Amino acid sequence: MNKPTPKKTAPKKPVKAPAAAAPPKPLPKLILSEGMTIKDAANAAEIKPKALLDRLSSAGLEMGTNDLLDESSIAAFVKAAKREVEYIKLEQAVRNLAESDEKALVTRPPVVTIMGHVDHGKTTLLDNIRSSRLVDKEFGGITQHIGAYRVHHKNRNITFIDTPGHEAFTQLRARGAGVTDIVVLVVAADDGIMPQTKEAINHALAADVPIIVAINKIDKPEANVDRVKQQLSKEDLLVEDWGGKTISVEISATEGKNIEDLLEMILLLGDIQDLKTNPKVPAQGVVLESKMDPQKGPIGSVLIRHGVLEQGQAFLSGTSFGRARALFDEKGQSMKAAAAGVPVEVMGFQTVPQAGDLFQVVSDLPTAKKIAEHRVLQDRKPEPVVQERATLDELFKKIEDGQPKELNLIVKADVHGSVEVLADLLPSLATEKVLIKVVHAATGPISEADVLLASASRAVIIGYNARVLPKIADLAARENVEIRLYTIIYQLTDDIKKAVIGLLDPVIRETVIGHAEIRKVFQIPKIGLVAGCYVTDGRIARNADIRVLRNREVIHQGRISSLKHVKENVNEVKKDYECGIGLDRFKDIQPRDVIEAFIREKVRPT
Repeated sequence: MNKPTPKKTAPKKPVKAPAAAAPPKPLPKLILSEGMTIKDAANAAEIKPKALLDRLSSAGLEMGTNDLLDESSIAAFVKAAKREVEYIKLEQAVRNLAESDEKALVTRPPVVTIMGHVDHGKTTLLDNIRSSRLVDKEFGGITQHIGAYRVHHKNRNITFIDTPGHEAFTQLRARGAGVTDIVVLVVAADDGIMPQTKEAINHALAADVPIIVAINKIDKPEANVDRVKQQLSKEDLLVEDWGGKTISVEISATEGKNIEDLLEMILLLGDIQDLKTNPKVPAQGVVLESKMDPQKGPIGSVLIRHGVLEQGQAFLSGTSFGRARALFDEKGQSMKAAAAGVPVEVMGFQTVPQAGDLFQVVSDLPTAKKIAEHRVLQDRKPEPVVQERATLDELFKKIEDGQPKELNLIVKADVHGSVEVLADLLPSLATEKVLIKVVHAATGPISEADVLLASASRAVIIGYNARVLPKIADLAARENVEIRLYTIIYQLTDDIKKAVIGLLDPVIRETVIGHAEIRKVFQIPKIGLVAGCYVTDGRIARNADIRVLRNREVIHQGRISSLKHVKENVNEVKKDYECGIGLDRFKDIQPRDVIEAFIREKVRPT
């Protein structure tokens, strides 16, 4: 019997594994700006406001949908949104918007600051330019001062900022309000480079602002233009006709000679920089000056940078806000609107704004008030510029990390000879890895201008036989500026050498802890002279070192031999208390002398 032939079965097809799901594309970074409510931020991130509020609550932040988003709530927001988030200030958001729309950008007038040494002709030059070329000069001359003004040349405008000094120029920049496009440096042909000229150059170079040199007083018989150009070359300003890149114009401000050429060079340099503004965004600017006017109330002089400021608009400036009730130009004439490059006096601030604060038009007055009040509560300023601390210790760290290294120094000394020696010596200590640059060197005590320049240029201040007043030391601490004091030159140079090779040893840092004014001098039997003092600030400690100051000059440095309060020996006496101080090995004390107490601490790099 034949067996049945078995049926052939088709081979089973291998089962395909399901394709692995492509990883989800990361969501783009979300940009959130100051002034957004929690509800606005949730809508921008496409999440439910309740989910965001729950996340904030779990992080210990009890907030409502109409509360403003701030830096304290960003971390919880990132977790709820599950995406990268960047939080920026309102002014930065508007600036980004303005500069991102290239099609809307138009040319704006250059903004110019005139700087130089006293008596070299700055005021005469400004008066000459203003009297002959004021915009709308048919309205008459200047009737009030608002910190800036416009001039007209060949159908184009130029805005000049009238700053009270180099410190104000640098202070505006240090606060993030770099309004100047060009610096005109006035140098007298008969005098040449002077101390304030060097200071002006250093401030302009630190701000990275292009310089036009106006060599003035060429009408004088003793004028020597070539000597000025030679001196400029030593300050790293090589003029064009000597093969450099710095524009120079030879002028006579009193005779009005070549003023036209100077204005043309300003316009040319402005064109090279391709200065642009966006007239279609909410107006944005910088407060140049402010005051409390008895009739008008708080007033702010504002230079518009983007947009057009119109009468009646709500605005925000730092922690101040308001509505532009009235606008005035530099001649005191009423205005309806002010465009980019136009200086305008704004009436309508609720409080006096600070010079250097950014000025921003917002949608309505309640929004301006809400943001301003929130800033007060958060103790913040618009767009704070936190300078990285420039110290020898930081240089040491950068050397170890292999980062690019540059050490900027400001040198102050008691005599000109020491200044010249240090200005030549310190740059020579540079190595292939570390560049040393002296951005400013001068005689005299360390001043507010030195601290502001150090803050702007990230420099360390070196004082050689130079003193620091307590208020200047406080300013340096607020501006994050390091001050190092020396009395022996080899210690100074040793510190710099060790810093540039990464071998910074521990240093002795001096800290002033208090001052006491001598009110009366007592002769105590078996003890000698004792100073009856009143502690005016800080504290006087028994173990502190002291200096005796007479008319702000140091007449003695030593130690305290005894410290008493109400006949009791004590270790320290604090501010607003009286005490008796005995000085070791020094008896020449007088009423009104000041005893300055300080401590020396050994500080190691961290």
